[in-house]
Order: sequence, then structure tokens, then C-alpha cells
Amino acid sequence: MKKVILLILPILFFSCEKDDLKSPVPLLEFISITPEIAKEYEDEIIITISYFDGDGDLGENDPNVKNLFLTDNRNNITYEFRIQQLSPDNSTITIEGNLDISLSSTGITDSSNTQTVTFDIYVVDRANHQSNIVTSNPITIIK
Repeated sequence: MKKVILLILPILFFSCEKDDLKSPVPLLEFISITPEIAKEYEDEIIITISYFDGDGDLGENDPNVKNLFLTDNRNNITYEFRIQQLSPDNSTITIEGNLDISLSSTGITDSSNTQTVTFDIYVVDRANHQSNIVTSNPITIIK
């Protein structure tokens, strides 16, 4: 009897996991942010996130549609970006990968010589499902 239970548990575990993999809501994970110290108005900031979308409708071909949002947590300014369409229309394939978000530069928002900043990131797919929000590690902006 114990052997049967031990055989059934992995099957149940993996079958539940497959159902989660088909979720229509995109899932994000923060990977990295560079540089750790950025010179004000000069250094480009690169944030890398991973994405997972169970029904493959992340991204958009229309250049006017914004679907990736990056909020500066110091002042709540949100930058809007477009992720290019990652799978064909009407497909329901699972897609996953990494995205690099490039912020050309940023400045210090108070009168100090250095300032720490984090960013919140989320995406919205073509069915208007909003992903979870991930927060970057902090970086320091210097004059």
C-alpha cells in the first residue's frame, strides 16, 4: 500500500503543476539590475526579468500599445514600454524567456548627492490579464 501511495503522490504533484502552467495570467520574476551604482543622467540601467505565459498571448505587434510598465518607487513615475508579440495570434502555446528593460538614465529626485531606487515591473497580455508585480533590487544613483 505504501508503494502505491508513493507512486501516486508524484503523479498528483505533476498533474497539478501542469494545470498551473496553462494559466492565462503572465508570471514574472526579477532576475537582475545593472549597474549597482549609476551615474545620474549618464548610465543606462538594464533590468532583466523572466516571464512565463501559459496561453502565449504576451506581446503586441501594434507599436502604439504599451504592455510593460516600470514604476520608479521614489516618485511613482511609470515608464511604458512595448513587448513585441512573442507568439502568433490565436495560438495557445506556453511561452517563457527573459526580457531586458533599458532605462536610458535617471536622476536624483531630491537634493542629496546619492539616492537609492527600486523599480516595480508588471506586464499586461493581449487578453488584458495583468501579471504579478516584481520589484527590482535597489541600486544607487550618484551625481
